[in-house]
Amino acid sequence: MHAPWRLLVVAAALGITLAGCGQSGGGDGAAPQPVDLEFTVPTVDGGTFHGTQLSGRPAVLWFWAPWCVICAGQAPHVTALAADYAGQVTFVGVAGLDDSVEAMQRFIDLTGVGDLAHLADREGVVWQRFDITSQSSFAVLDADGVVVASGLIRPTDLPDHLDRLVG
Repeated sequence: MHAPWRLLVVAAALGITLAGCGQSGGGDGAAPQPVDLEFTVPTVDGGTFHGTQLSGRPAVLWFWAPWCVICAGQAPHVTALAADYAGQVTFVGVAGLDDSVEAMQRFIDLTGVGDLAHLADREGVVWQRFDITSQSSFAVLDADGVVVASGLIRPTDLPDHLDRLVG
């Protein structure tokens, strides 16, 4: 097979694989179950975050890494959405894929996302809990803790999910 055809085959396979990203649900007909919110992780600013703080209202978890250029580009959109849905939706940044809390704090300072709570999930507890495997991903939860969307969601698509949850 010539190189251009190989590239086309790989690109097609990647496109098919990515077509399923950003969606939740297993398609087995069972009702979605709430995520177990019984976890505790440190925050980047030295505090503690309890997963149960996500109960009672819709929430958006933004999974980012300090070195992620895409994450940095999404930061203004995430902060604008957090302001637009203030009091209705909880927004939480979940930093991971890096052991340096200092690097996480630099990202927060440089991107201006300091108004959000940010978890220093160095051990990947939250990433695993929500089955997130790459940055920049999102998990959207309803008020009962059920994941209604997750994966590589564009920030501009988040209002579609959020409006259904708060409207």
